[in-house]
Amino acid sequence: MNPLNNLLDPAILFFVFGVFAGLVRSNLEVPQAIARFLSLYLLMSVGLKGGFSLAHTGFGPQVVGGLAAAAVLSLLIPALGYVVLRRKLARYDAAAVAATYGSVSATTFIAATQYLSAQGVPFGGHMAVALVLMESPAVIMAVGLAAWVRRREGQGAGASMGGPAAQGTSLGHSAGHILKEAFTDGANLLLLGSLAIGWVTGDQGKLMMEPFSGALFKGMLALFLLDLGLLVARHLPTLRQTPPALLAYGVLGPLVHGLIAIGFARVLGLDAGDATLLTVLAASSSYIVVPAVLRHAIPEANPGLYLGLSLGVTFVFNILIGIPLYAGVVMRLWGG
Repeated sequence: MNPLNNLLDPAILFFVFGVFAGLVRSNLEVPQAIARFLSLYLLMSVGLKGGFSLAHTGFGPQVVGGLAAAAVLSLLIPALGYVVLRRKLARYDAAAVAATYGSVSATTFIAATQYLSAQGVPFGGHMAVALVLMESPAVIMAVGLAAWVRRREGQGAGASMGGPAAQGTSLGHSAGHILKEAFTDGANLLLLGSLAIGWVTGDQGKLMMEPFSGALFKGMLALFLLDLGLLVARHLPTLRQTPPALLAYGVLGPLVHGLIAIGFARVLGLDAGDATLLTVLAASSSYIVVPAVLRHAIPEANPGLYLGLSLGVTFVFNILIGIPLYAGVVMRLWGG
């Protein structure tokens, strides 16, 4: 398994091209409606594939172990991140960045499944459930940390927001709201619903949906990554004022998180494919869902910091280098 092969993948090259087009200020763009359609298509396709796979494997120890590991990592990573980041950042910023890196990126996960499929490495469909499971706990923890900081500094939530509407950002309300969003948000619900449909229909459903979820997938992913490349280019200027130590965290943090996930996978005896996807999830960071929530839940934090770092550094690193690197390490340790 040669990591350099990932850089010759057409979908990855379209991502690089998108970054280039954005940096040279081209008027190239993917209309917002089409970008939204591509996102829904990819989630639906990945959910179906996961369901078809789960129809074969069932719910055994591998499934339970993988989901348990994902749940623990979703709490452990933001806790460790806050401890480390608090030394370099204000408490609110540290909590926001820790939440961003404690959550996950669906696009990175999708790219990883495509990479494993291209390499002929099997993986369990239940890892799509792990993706949903890991999205919200980090945000809830960050909201709790922010509430603790406000109390410690003698600030009410209403004062920090400048109005009575901020009273709704208490930890209890935010936790319930975030959990509700996690399972009713259109993207997550589509992913889980597609997985359930794939699981119920099995091989027959796979045969019927093959032109949709199989042959078209690669091209759709390439177009989606082109759009993300353009988005990354637009956010790169926000990194100019970011301290070098924090930029380093955008790469070293995911590497450490990935190593922790590999340790969990090794102890639990997960298969190589599942171990790779668990590692990718742990090493990824959110750049859509979590930043949108944090803008309201922790308004004291700097959005340009956690969004720019996640999208401009970590996402780029994982797409170009991280995914084949994590897969390569797992394969070596697992003897593949």
